[in-house]
Order: sequence, then C-alpha cells, then structure tokens
Amino acid sequence: MATSDFATILLSDLRSRESEMLRLLGKFVRAESPSFDKNAVDNFGRMVAAEWRARGARVTILRQKHRGDHLLINFPRTNSCVDGRILLLGHMDTVYDKGSLAKMPFRIAQRRAWGPGIFDMKGGLVLALAAVDALKRAGIRPRKEITCLWTTDEEIGSESSRKYIEREAKLSDTVLVLEPAGEPRGALKTSRKGVGEIELRVTGRAAHSGLKPEEGINAVHEMALQIARIAKFNQPRRSVGVHVNIASGGTRTNVIAAEAHALADVRVTRSSDIRPLERKFRALKPILPGARLEISGGIDRPPMERKMSAALYQHAQHLANDLGIHLEETASGGGSDGNLTAAIGVPTLDGLGAIGSGAHSLRENIIIRELAPRAALIAALIAAL
Repeated sequence: MATSDFATILLSDLRSRESEMLRLLGKFVRAESPSFDKNAVDNFGRMVAAEWRARGARVTILRQKHRGDHLLINFPRTNSCVDGRILLLGHMDTVYDKGSLAKMPFRIAQRRAWGPGIFDMKGGLVLALAAVDALKRAGIRPRKEITCLWTTDEEIGSESSRKYIEREAKLSDTVLVLEPAGEPRGALKTSRKGVGEIELRVTGRAAHSGLKPEEGINAVHEMALQIARIAKFNQPRRSVGVHVNIASGGTRTNVIAAEAHALADVRVTRSSDIRPLERKFRALKPILPGARLEISGGIDRPPMERKMSAALYQHAQHLANDLGIHLEETASGGGSDGNLTAAIGVPTLDGLGAIGSGAHSLRENIIIRELAPRAALIAALIAAL
C-alpha cells in the first residue's frame, strides 16, 4: 500500500474516533498527577498501564522509592518486524499541585479542551494510544518493534528516569517524543537548548553594621559583584543564555551579611558551548578580601541539536503532505527528555504531541480538531519508519 493511501485511511478513521479520544483525555486529566506526589502519579500510572494492557501490550513497572513508578510498554514482535525499534517517549507527571482541578476543571469550550496537564502532556499520551489503535484497525503492521517509555519526573529534571531513558534509547534506532507541539501552529521541535543550573554560595563574615562594619565581609555585596560579572556570560547572539533568577542572603538589616546564595539558569544551543561556559563559572574568584566563593552544578540536560532530527523531520513532512497537513519546525528554548536521547546519538523527533497552548498555566488547552490529524501523523510515522 502506498504511503499516501494508508495515511488517508488512518486520518479518516481517526476523525470518526474524536469523541473517544476526548473521553479518554478527560479521564486522564481528571487523574491529577503532580510530580512530587508519588501516590497520585502511581494512581494515574495504573490507569495508563491498564489502557496499554487492554491493547495486548506487556507492561513493565519500573518501581521507584521516592518518585512515581515509570512504565515500560512493549508489544510482541510480529513476523512483519525487521531489525530495529521505535521508542515512543513521554511523561505522566504534571506541574500542577493536587486540587488544581477545582480551579481549572476539565472542560470543553471554544472548540478546545481545557485542564491541568492536558497540553503538557496528557494529550500526547492519548495520541499514542489512538495511533496504535488506528494502525490495528487498518491492519497495518509496523515494520519495527514499538516500545513506549512513560516516565514520572520529567517536569522536575528526570533524575530517577534518566538511566531508563538512555538505556531504552540505546536499544532503539528512532525516538519519537510525544511532548506538546510548538505553539501556536503545532510545529515539530527539531532542536532544543541544553539546560542546567549553577549554584553560587558566598561566605563572608558577620559584624554589627553600625558599630564595626569594617570587621565584617559582606557576602551580599560580594554576590552582587559576582552577578554583575555573570551577566556578561549571557550571549544572545550565540544562543547562550545565562540568568541569575534567584538570589538571597543576610539575616538582619543591622548585621553585615555573612552568607549569600544565588542560582543561575544556563542554556546553550550547541554542545560545544557547554564546557567553555562552565569553565567561565569555575574561573570566578572572590572580589572582596576575605570572601569565599563556592560554585556547583552545570548543564545536566545537553542540547538536542537539529542534526539529530533533520532526517526524521523531512520524513514527517512528506507524510504530513499526504495527510493534507501544513507542518513546520521550531527550535525550543526549553528542554525535554528528547535532549537526553539525541545527546547519546539516537535520531530524535520531538513535539509530536497535542496542538494547543498555555502549558504550565491556568489557560492550558488543546485544539480538539487537531487530535485526529496529529494521531494520524504519529501512526503514519510508526508505519513508515
């Protein structure tokens, strides 16, 4: 069957299943799953696992002590499978605290569906299920083995899931990330900045600010001088972002501050910029006599460079043309788990999830009419790769 033929079949089928997708989406959104609430995330994980088991998949629960349990989904190999594997990657946790549904309930209005985590990224979880269902109904058997990894701590840095993400990516030859699409037109994300955090601590010496201020070493003043230096590390023309967004210090207004603390958000587009930027921070020295400076942290989520997505994006564009979809690409300043898979050399295409807007806000929503075309694109990619 020609690619254009099966793409059309998939889209037609999925348009007739829009109400089913919405029902499942409502069920998922109402199951709140904040990153730091293990019980809540695990409850939602059991719901997701049940959906995949109902489709004949083998579900392995990757149990965690302090975070939600991750889910590894495998489908039995068929005779049509050739060597190779496609990894569908995404997360089940959201940034919304338990009880957020009270102020932003799941609802349908203005041809959109609204609710906490619907765009980032419960919509993507529903689309993955819809794509697999559509392939089965159409009798289309993917040429490669399909595996899904749904994690529970992406929104807080992927600390417990990183080893599983990298392990499963190394076993795959393609990673499709179901993170939300680029706003506002649903662009795929072909590059992402590397992201990290650098912590600065200054130790000075306390003294009475009225009686003998000269005996003190003001840690807040030292930190202010360091922040002025660090501001020069920001290089927008090179897409190197450095911003000190948190700073604190001191105890009382009449005490020379003995300690100060700051956190810098750091982002780079190219892997080659990581070490030079980190070296600049490590080279910082105290300015005030007697002050001590400690620096820790760095870029822990490397950039997803476009070269790791270019071929997959071109493939997706051809399929989108067959579906009558105008598809664009975009670069994202934020990171995802796709950064991790691309950094170890596995071709990765990101932003294949729902089309909408308002991620991490009270206005988070997805566009209902875009559910079927997006699920059809995912299904077509799985079938064609």
